[in-house]
Amino acid sequence: MIIKSFEINRKKFDKENFFLIYGENEGLKNEIIKNLEKIFDGSVESYDETQIINNNEMFYEKIFNQSFFEKEKIIIINRCSDKIFEIIENIIEKENSDIKIVLNAGVLDKKSKLRNLFEKSSVLIIVPTYKDNSITLANIAKSFFSNYKISISQETINLLVNRCNGDRGHLKSELDKILIYIHAKKSINLEEIYKLTNLAENFNINELVDTALSKNSQKTSDIINESNYKSDDGILILRTFLQKAKRLLNLYEKLNENTSKDSLVDNYKPPIFWKDKPIVKKQLENWSKSKIENLIININKTEVFLKKNSSVSLMLVFNFIYETSERN
Repeated sequence: MIIKSFEINRKKFDKENFFLIYGENEGLKNEIIKNLEKIFDGSVESYDETQIINNNEMFYEKIFNQSFFEKEKIIIINRCSDKIFEIIENIIEKENSDIKIVLNAGVLDKKSKLRNLFEKSSVLIIVPTYKDNSITLANIAKSFFSNYKISISQETINLLVNRCNGDRGHLKSELDKILIYIHAKKSINLEEIYKLTNLAENFNINELVDTALSKNSQKTSDIINESNYKSDDGILILRTFLQKAKRLLNLYEKLNENTSKDSLVDNYKPPIFWKDKPIVKKQLENWSKSKIENLIININKTEVFLKKNSSVSLMLVFNFIYETSERN
């Protein structure tokens, strides 16, 4: 059964237990999933599709073991594709009314078995998400600035909206960042927005670098395989690595016996975006000062080599990333 995203809060899902949220609008998908969590008000468990596929017997046991569930639970499976189709089909056939399962998928074409399963059923809920238009994003931004009584021009809002590539998730991340930056000020101008905001196409690059520095080799590989980087992105990826590595080095240089790593990250200047703090703390745990210094040297060497071998730039960068994510 297909329903529209804005209908989620208007419907009751007393009998429906399976939900497929798919599409390219990550921000809207996250909103829908959060709304479903509120509607069902149960404890939440999140998995990645690969975790389920690699250990499906454990997952089946967890789903069908009634004693495991003391109350209603919500299971969210992220990064779904047709690879998980048979597992979901088996669970649907042995429906457990105590469980709500939410599948979070990317773009699914019309031939997708998962999409067809949900679209043709009267008891399975499927919610497509598409890019937000500029009017929707502008209204979200206007509401934000009005709520915080921040003066901003329409031209500046237009720039902010244009940089979000039709995704309210990107917009809200930038708005959170602006709120930290603006502090007690009551206005923000075009030049400040231009310098402060990230281009939407750089979003995956930041995520890729953070994941590699966190030494999550599996997720690093997934991001590389599922993203469509261009040859020109090689230098940008390395520059992002360099920026984040230098921040880690600066944090270590400020670390002393009387300061914990948590306190250091929380009070760092310029302020680290609140969503990034757990990531930076994990990176500090994974890297020593000497290893970060060596990493910076390797980044610079790789960039020099890349400029001399531009025809294989992405291959060089990906090799560097894999080595970084697996480096001890």
